[in-house]
Amino acid sequence: MSTKTIPYVASKVKDISLAAWGRKEIELAEAEMPGLMSLREEYGNSQPLKGARIAGCLHMTIQTAVLIETLQALGAEVTWSSCNIFSTQDQAAAAIAEAGTAVYAWKDMTEEEFDWCIEQTLFFGEDRKPLNMILDDGGDLTNMVLDKYPELAAGINGLSEETTTGVHRLYERVKNGTLPMPAINVNDSVTKSKFDNKYGCKESAVDAIRRATDLMLAGKRVTVCGYGDVGKGTAASFKGAGSIVTVTEIDQFVRFKQQWTVLKLKD
Repeated sequence: MSTKTIPYVASKVKDISLAAWGRKEIELAEAEMPGLMSLREEYGNSQPLKGARIAGCLHMTIQTAVLIETLQALGAEVTWSSCNIFSTQDQAAAAIAEAGTAVYAWKDMTEEEFDWCIEQTLFFGEDRKPLNMILDDGGDLTNMVLDKYPELAAGINGLSEETTTGVHRLYERVKNGTLPMPAINVNDSVTKSKFDNKYGCKESAVDAIRRATDLMLAGKRVTVCGYGDVGKGTAASFKGAGSIVTVTEIDQFVRFKQQWTVLKLKD
């Protein structure tokens, strides 16, 4: 498909009037993300990412906005879509759109809108320069490039993939000989698997259920399916809320080394 068949759209978000709210939340998040802020301070003048055209497909949240603006502060051009049709914080998308970032994301997208948003990130600006780096979560952006726009692959320096699902997709491509570029497995890095997967889920699991259901969780019976790093954090989260937690896990050795009731899912 020719790049001329994709009209230039500067950005698309649900409500640009949410930008001021989003900007305040971004400023609060920056105080909790000292690693990224230190990168801006240390490398901002040298612009190590100058020339990089990074297409990102990651949950469009306040924290992601801090990442996006860090990449830009280090010299990169950035386009962005969300990797999930439900996860976008519209105030975050509005804030970075108002600041000039090409972002295509809003909460409650359809599947067709989801694909459209990813497609918009492949080309930059009115001159339609193609991406040369991918920052992916789940593999949808990578798959669109390789399956629908394979001619762009030669110009891509590499990609990073954050999730288990996306990494499995990449390994399948390696096995089949259809991955034509270097890929970084972020998912299996120690900071992702041992900190984000475990402690991030420990913070967010109960919060998400409470927001969705408005239920009191103390005394509720909760089954956690799988006891990897995400399962460990999730089980601890519900235990802390007073729930009665059961874990299902194919590795039955878990029952000997953990404090949970461990059953097969059918039980």
